[in-house]
Amino acid sequence: MADVNFYFDPVCPFAWMTSTWVRKVQSQRDYTVDWRFISLRLLNAHVDYDAQFPPEYEAGHTAGLRLLRAAASIRRDHGRAAIGPLYQALGTRIFDAHTGSYTVDATDIRGTANFVGPVLDELGLPAHHLNALDDTGFDAEIQSETDEALSLTGRDVGTPIIHFRPPEGVAFFGPVISRLPSDDDAVVLWDHVIGLASFPGFAELKRSLREKPQLRAFGVSDDEAGVQEDWHGGSRRTHK
Repeated sequence: MADVNFYFDPVCPFAWMTSTWVRKVQSQRDYTVDWRFISLRLLNAHVDYDAQFPPEYEAGHTAGLRLLRAAASIRRDHGRAAIGPLYQALGTRIFDAHTGSYTVDATDIRGTANFVGPVLDELGLPAHHLNALDDTGFDAEIQSETDEALSLTGRDVGTPIIHFRPPEGVAFFGPVISRLPSDDDAVVLWDHVIGLASFPGFAELKRSLREKPQLRAFGVSDDEAGVQEDWHGGSRRTHK
């Protein structure tokens, strides 16, 4: 059993920031991480996207679901160990190598074969996994893992969800970070987060003001802080 279960949606920038931090901690603490699925599109299946989200959100969340279908296909054929490198490659391509809009003709390119194909080539994975992008047969598996994640924290959360030392260990949403800590600060932050979350009476520590993530895809370089925005309700919703 892994030391950390990390539930991610590949299109979530805050999940990507947190995952990069967790990898820093993993390398210094020798933790094992099981990279698991949580779908923002399935989590928000009941939401009226047109009424509550900016225009690009539904396409983006749908692209995330499509990527998770491909990930489920890869996990089925190549095992759980294949997901960490896959998420690393997808996140690097989405958030570090890409700039500008992901939307072309109302389609989020992150969920397309043209976007995913080079990632599979890079990892030496067969191209037939591209067929899974459209295969709704994987959705029940992704929904089950999404439900598993939400059972650990409650439903009024987003991504990522971390479960430390499962099954008895502490689980929580986040932490949501907009800047990547140094190697030394990464383990200090980890110990503080685990210490706080491990107190049995602890429920929530939150502020909706967030800096735009320190990612090239958002036009924020490694040496600057992003503009602060109010992500009320856990996202940039247009209505509360």
